[in-house]
Amino acid sequence: MENNNKNTGEQLKPMHKKHVFLFYCVECEELARKVAAHSHLITLQSINWRSFDDGFPNLYINNALDIRGQHVAFLASFSSPAVIFEQLSVIYNLPRLFVASFTLVLPFFPTGSFERMEEEGDVATAFTMARILSNIPISRGGPTCVVIYDIHALQERFYFGDHVLPLFETGISLLKQRLHQLPDADKIVVAFPDDGAWKRFQKLLDNFPTVICTKVREGDKRIVRLKEGNPADCHVVIVDDLVQLGGTLIECQKVLLAHGAAKVSAYVTHGVFPKCSWERFTRKEDEQGFAYFWITDSCPHTVKAIENRAPFEVLSLAESIADALQI
Repeated sequence: MENNNKNTGEQLKPMHKKHVFLFYCVECEELARKVAAHSHLITLQSINWRSFDDGFPNLYINNALDIRGQHVAFLASFSSPAVIFEQLSVIYNLPRLFVASFTLVLPFFPTGSFERMEEEGDVATAFTMARILSNIPISRGGPTCVVIYDIHALQERFYFGDHVLPLFETGISLLKQRLHQLPDADKIVVAFPDDGAWKRFQKLLDNFPTVICTKVREGDKRIVRLKEGNPADCHVVIVDDLVQLGGTLIECQKVLLAHGAAKVSAYVTHGVFPKCSWERFTRKEDEQGFAYFWITDSCPHTVKAIENRAPFEVLSLAESIADALQI
């Protein structure tokens, strides 16, 4: 009798790609549409985001019966504490609808910069958020996959429990692609504002010359200084994971220009910019501002605020998210 299981030398067939039903929060609608545009295997689904008179959520997942046995994902944005509860309510419910698998895409892990306890009484909210997400119910296919881009501290991957599978992605590939398109691509030097950024990103950008800055304390002030590398006559691009008020980036720019940089640009995956702090980076006629300031669309509110405002450019995560949903 012929053994159908024997190795015939034929190549293995590629894995079957998933058809994914993608839900999304209100502020991620534009990004969700871009994700779906990258793949015919992604179908957008809607949720009625309503509220009761007392302000608490009154939510409804449309076509709940139709997603039974299907691969389902949710694109989230925890841009403020006010929107987290309603999204968690949906995130906890979707895996219970007998779906084949569930993926949460949370491009920006918002509490990531609050991971340290320096004295008794400090609350590490990054750990709290990871615990909340670790309790997402399992679906029929097993644990939830949580997709996060450029998490602030690498050790935070160990904050998640065994009931979810964190998938950590990066936006650096988008930056590299954009840098190679520049007319002065051969004069690019990558600068890291501190050792933390160097540890996170230097292996992803090792084909570029690098400059490392550092913060030193002088009296009551924290001063940025050049630690190593030569920025002279080059287009220097400062790379970090996120920006809030932007003071460190501005001080780095000053140091780099003082050491002969021809021009300075910046890239951060997450342009948080609370209280419209992005306005500090809009170019003024009487000063040498940033040549380019690249961010991704991980923070939708910022994307709308800086639209068509120099020196900002948005590098979309949409294609990367579409690919991640097939993993």
